Amino acid sequence: MADSPKGKKPTLPPGMQPGKKPTLPPQPAGKRKPGSPPGVAAGTTRPVLPPDTGGDGASAHLTRKDFASDQDVRWCPGCGDYAILATVQRLLPELGVPRENIVFISGIGCSSRFPYYMETYGMHSIHGRAPAIATGLKASRPELDVWIITGDGDALSIGGNHLIHILRRNLNVQILLFNNQIYGLTKGQYSPTSEQGKITKSTPYGSIDYPFNPISLALGAHGTFVARTMDRDPKHMKEILRQAHDHPGTGFVEIYQNCNIFNDGAFFPFTEKDTKPERALFIEHNRPLTFANGTRGLRLDGWRLQVIDLQGGDWSIDDCLVYDETSRELSGLIGRMFWEPDLPQPFGVFYREERRTYEDLLHTQIEGLIEKRGRGDLDALLHQGDTWVIED
Repeated sequence: MADSPKGKKPTLPPGMQPGKKPTLPPQPAGKRKPGSPPGVAAGTTRPVLPPDTGGDGASAHLTRKDFASDQDVRWCPGCGDYAILATVQRLLPELGVPRENIVFISGIGCSSRFPYYMETYGMHSIHGRAPAIATGLKASRPELDVWIITGDGDALSIGGNHLIHILRRNLNVQILLFNNQIYGLTKGQYSPTSEQGKITKSTPYGSIDYPFNPISLALGAHGTFVARTMDRDPKHMKEILRQAHDHPGTGFVEIYQNCNIFNDGAFFPFTEKDTKPERALFIEHNRPLTFANGTRGLRLDGWRLQVIDLQGGDWSIDDCLVYDETSRELSGLIGRMFWEPDLPQPFGVFYREERRTYEDLLHTQIEGLIEKRGRGDLDALLHQGDTWVIED
């Protein structure tokens, strides 16, 4: 378990005393959305922070340094993880959430060192199980702001089952999937996202596995917020992470992250200055799909995407496909643009859907049962029916 923020004790919500089972924080009268659990503001499924935390803007005076722990950052020099860490630390002061209410939970892998480097609460858990642990925490303490840090190996191999279920349940957390298309911590074996033919220590003759497309997987699991960004564009990454955090539900963000030791340059066609304009497509809601500094675009030819030249006179921007991030069909089509030589690689928000969160539904159900049946009595439960006394 990572250390707590310096000089801070965890803020206990009303109704919770040390050593006692927590209860949800009360919501001011008239502010709760009908059918929402206690502590949920009107018109949202995101629980309200307890009154004594200061609420929105409570951490506005904090800076990036306030979110950096005193631990030495032990990633390889030049690793893309540094850029992701710096971006998250720059974003958090702007979110208005007190440090003592923020939790980072990770699995196993290079990315999973992340909680050690954050001056918040956190947990370096076990391989692939970060979503399960985060589910338990968020279900019992819905007012906390929970982030899951994982990698392509951790999330899509042993953790694949946990990932798809947290996505379909729509827990109100953020999932940052660092994708470097390799197992870095264990020294360079191929991963579930490595391309076919990849020569590694575990595939000396080339991988024969077909790789996962994390975006298509998240869409197939009915994720409500699915996005992609890159380590070498911190401005874009920060905006995507902000949108994932603001989304009332599971915010899934795949981050292309360079492993300069075992898979250097895997994403350079999309991230480097000389090739990025031609190979990266930045999708935005209600905006036409253009790239190459606005000189090329995408149109639909039936159900096939076609690149068009916007300078030759035959096509104009009016012929380009206008993106709709609320369309599951369109997000599926764009999401399948995956390592195709004649098409750019898309970045941005692929899909967004408003749907009640898991913890919202859970506590609404509990509230209804308590109203119907009354509060339970553990002692009475243990002693009901037939009981036995075992004597020496």
